[in-house]
Amino acid sequence: MDRERLKSLIRERALKVAEEPVFKLSSGKLSRYYIDLKQITFDPEAAYLLGKTLYSAIKELNPEGVGGLTLGADPIAYAVSLVSYLEGNPIKPFVVRKEPKAHGTGRQVEGLLKEGDRVVVLEDVITTGASALKAVEACRREGYRVLCVYAVVDREEGGREKLQAEGLEVYSLFKVSELL
Repeated sequence: MDRERLKSLIRERALKVAEEPVFKLSSGKLSRYYIDLKQITFDPEAAYLLGKTLYSAIKELNPEGVGGLTLGADPIAYAVSLVSYLEGNPIKPFVVRKEPKAHGTGRQVEGLLKEGDRVVVLEDVITTGASALKAVEACRREGYRVLCVYAVVDREEGGREKLQAEGLEVYSLFKVSELL
């Protein structure tokens, strides 16, 4: 039920569809549809449903942390972390900066994790897989053990396959074909 409500909210609020490819993606490619998951992750009901649904999907992996590349993964990680705490199994959120800090400790990954911790890398939308791969590489440099990449939506445009070719397990709550 939660997953179906979340799917409905994504369709209503986050999915934009046009007759012609007018939406420019972060990859530079033009597309007929755009998925703006900030319309979901910044909404209290939808964020809760997302956190609950993702937590249910990953809890058996027993990760110590969840997070990904800022800004898309941040609210998702916080939602999962909050739900995990409410469920009595706290999972710490972390944030991967696009580039390491140019001052202070020069860190690229912020959070309360330690070397050897098991993490799930989160992604809002997988298109090419480049953002998720950047987050995975940063996590590995910190000494975290990446269990998998988990996206909210897989656009089914090769990103999953690219990540799998790098030896990563990849999951998504939804495929774009389910939403269109």
